[in-house]
Amino acid sequence: MTSSERLGDPPLQAYLSTREVAVLAAVGPDGGPWALPMWFLHGPDALYMISVDGLPKVRSLERDPRVAVAAETTTPEGAIRGVTVRGRAEFLPDSSDRRQLVERFLAKYHPRLERLWRSREMPANRVMFRIVPERVRSWGLG
Repeated sequence: MTSSERLGDPPLQAYLSTREVAVLAAVGPDGGPWALPMWFLHGPDALYMISVDGLPKVRSLERDPRVAVAAETTTPEGAIRGVTVRGRAEFLPDSSDRRQLVERFLAKYHPRLERLWRSREMPANRVMFRIVPERVRSWGLG
């Protein structure tokens, strides 16, 4: 691992394309950490997640956008592979770009997300945020 790792590096992108869930960690209202498994999308410059507006995790991110995301697996042979991303959450307003991301979420999590939403439209009570990396670290991908 070098300090010059980027989310867009091909080994990281290839690894993230195999993951359905990553763990989102942030700062809670009492200043302590919290962590939750989340569905996500990845791109070369950011990770994307969706949640229900008003939940404690969303309020925490609105108050303090500092986050970390971790995805890790162990191969049948025992090799450990993973990625961590430290950065900031930025909420995305409705736009054509966000609607394209919704389509990517629907494709990745088909048919589960559509069933959950009972629609192909993101419900009005959902928010989408991107995680803009400040530091990326990986292990076992090379």
